[in-house]
Amino acid sequence: MGEQPTIERGGVRYERVGQEYLEQRKLRRHANWVLLWALGVGAVISGDFFGWNFGLSAGGFGGLLIATVLMALMYLFMVYSIAELTTALPHAGGFYSFTRSAFGPWGGYLVGVTDTIEYVITPAVIVVGIGGYMNTLFPQVPVWLWWLLFYMVFVAINIAGVEITLRVGLVVTILAMLILVIFYIGAVASGAFSWDLVFNIEPNPDRAGSSTFLPQGFFGIFAAIPFAIWFYLAIEELPLAAEETHDVVRDMPKGLITGIFTLLALSVFTLVFNSGVNGGAQQIGESSAPLADGFQAVFGAGATTTVLTLIALTGLIASFHTIIYAYGRVIFALSRAGYYPRFLSVTSPKTRTPHRALIAGAIIGLLCAVIIDQFGTGIVGAALLNMAVFGAVISYAAVMLAYIRLKITRPELPRPYKSPFGIPGAAIGAALAILALFATFSIQDYRPGVLGVAFFLVIALLYFALYSRHRLVAQAPEEEVALILEAEKELKHQYVELESEEERRRMEEQAR
Repeated sequence: MGEQPTIERGGVRYERVGQEYLEQRKLRRHANWVLLWALGVGAVISGDFFGWNFGLSAGGFGGLLIATVLMALMYLFMVYSIAELTTALPHAGGFYSFTRSAFGPWGGYLVGVTDTIEYVITPAVIVVGIGGYMNTLFPQVPVWLWWLLFYMVFVAINIAGVEITLRVGLVVTILAMLILVIFYIGAVASGAFSWDLVFNIEPNPDRAGSSTFLPQGFFGIFAAIPFAIWFYLAIEELPLAAEETHDVVRDMPKGLITGIFTLLALSVFTLVFNSGVNGGAQQIGESSAPLADGFQAVFGAGATTTVLTLIALTGLIASFHTIIYAYGRVIFALSRAGYYPRFLSVTSPKTRTPHRALIAGAIIGLLCAVIIDQFGTGIVGAALLNMAVFGAVISYAAVMLAYIRLKITRPELPRPYKSPFGIPGAAIGAALAILALFATFSIQDYRPGVLGVAFFLVIALLYFALYSRHRLVAQAPEEEVALILEAEKELKHQYVELESEEERRRMEEQAR
């Protein structure tokens, strides 16, 4: 490509690339608010099928219930905040774009990396859940083979084009919701549900405040937070679809808000009804396929349960499929801007999908699942879940702080949609995200995985400090907008200083 003009600003170097560079990195618009709703709900709905139940072991029903209420508030405030930010900064980078404009390249890169961690590891958690469900039906097949098969199939669908990706997401999301509704109705109608089963975990006398409601005492609330997050984690991926949405101003807030309220309702029904069937909270809290256990309690161990369990895979598949979409877009955006190796952001000339980013993320996620499973502890799913949550809550805190900073420092930034909760809502959400960050360290068995993610984060920051900060791309949409905002701020500051200098001279002349 040859030597290109560069820009030095704030300790980083930008290169001006040719038009050909951007032509090789285009996306295609296809999404409306219904498809965005399905993308958001589909990304999260696996949390109602697998993952949340580990919170029963961590804190009992009461601990998980209180943790869920706290995290529901955090997500509610965050969704309204990012709905406003997306209409102001509608780019594929999502959280990276918002924090880049608020806190500069270092802030944007940090959040971009944590988002990458979240979206790459989350499909690994989900594929472990898929393996658990498949293992109950086909115990003779090695679980790793299911992991590989599902990655291959759904990465291929995502590469095939955004149209088929979003349509498949809509179908599997609706199917997953129908399966959950069948279970809720069946649990009540069959008499399989019992409140006694909900509270059948024995209290731990060594924990303060221990009871049948809080078997691990007040500590159980704290320990259950990462698992409560699983009811909602990944709804925030929707801003990554900004460059593939027909009308961002109208569709993005509508998709986000309808999505979070759908998930709030599902989380309540799942938490209550699935905790009170089969062996109750005691058994469901340790299950690798909690909804399959629930169906067995409701319909017995027959053909109906087998069929419903197979169909129930749509819940895990919906999230697996749509979060593959998410990591593809965040890797694409950071690569296009030069933070990650640029070759990863090249899109297919025919389908306009970031095929290289999609394949790279799949390889890393699959390796994470395989490596952790080698420890033989039987906690691979829960460990991966905490790793994903660790990356997520860092970005949550950062994006809500970015919202506050941009509201204060850039009040003139066009905001076609405004959050009804404003700065106070974002501040409460940020505080809850920081609480959740500490909660990921609460259970000793999962700390090595979380510390491993923290170590990776340090390595990624060193990569930026030593290499990629000298090779950023000025015309990447997220960077171009941020540079314009910074230039306007600098000019305004210079103008104010000039006015102050003129005022000082006038005062000196009057004094003389």
